[in-house]
Amino acid sequence: MPHTHFTTLISAANLGERLDAAPESVFIADCRFELADPTAGERAYAAGHLPGAHYLHLDRDLSGPKSGGNGRHPLPDRETLARNLAARGLKKGQQVITYDAQGGTYAARLWWLLRWLGHDSVAVLDGGLAAWTETGRALVGEVPAETPGDFAAAAPLAVTIDVAAVERNLQSRERLIVDARAADRYRGENETIDPVGGHIPGALNRPFMDNLQPDGRFKSAHELREAFHAVLGPIAPERAVMQCGSGVTACHNLLAMEVAGLHGAALYGGSWSEWCASPLRPVAIGSAA
Repeated sequence: MPHTHFTTLISAANLGERLDAAPESVFIADCRFELADPTAGERAYAAGHLPGAHYLHLDRDLSGPKSGGNGRHPLPDRETLARNLAARGLKKGQQVITYDAQGGTYAARLWWLLRWLGHDSVAVLDGGLAAWTETGRALVGEVPAETPGDFAAAAPLAVTIDVAAVERNLQSRERLIVDARAADRYRGENETIDPVGGHIPGALNRPFMDNLQPDGRFKSAHELREAFHAVLGPIAPERAVMQCGSGVTACHNLLAMEVAGLHGAALYGGSWSEWCASPLRPVAIGSAA
């Protein structure tokens, strides 16, 4: 009997059923991370994780080398990332489930990266680790054996644009830039992560945390569609570009748009941390775009 194909979100109940029926059919990735303490996710993983889960670290596994001008979490090289995932055991076509304990903040990064590698059988555990433990299922301490898989990169299912395209857009306004950071950071207030506060001129603000209900699960497709239509206005989704501080939480907005049936928006991977690295690029302050 064929398994259901999950491409956006999966509930803890559905994941539990899948693991009971065919654990070998699922590749689970634990993406827990904290910007202020880059080892916190690994420690949490060691203390207990979903059965069979592999740990993937935002800095080491889900980002590329930093140059000082390409942002805090540059996109990794596609082939390097594909080889890394295959070495962990990922197989072609295998269902991937990614989770964290931060509302999908880091799990969504891997979701987007896999789509960028041409792999659409990937879903974020809705509600994360808390949703799993609420079902009464246990966490484990055993680290799974890493038997290499045959995963390889294919044609991208996700769109990226680079900083040069964003610079051109300052004049052309062909695309709508949407900033996923909290409203205060977008306005240039309380900036503690990047050296410069503010936002890309013309960008609108859609904080990624607004995608979630109070329990940490995503809002309904209808609610998300209404919210993003309010931001996009007459702009088609494929003319939208999602960005954030370093290209991580923007993926959360891209996942929410996919849940909402709004397909084709691009990611500006370097995001604000790349944009503000050059004093030659303009900065906007305040609530106006």
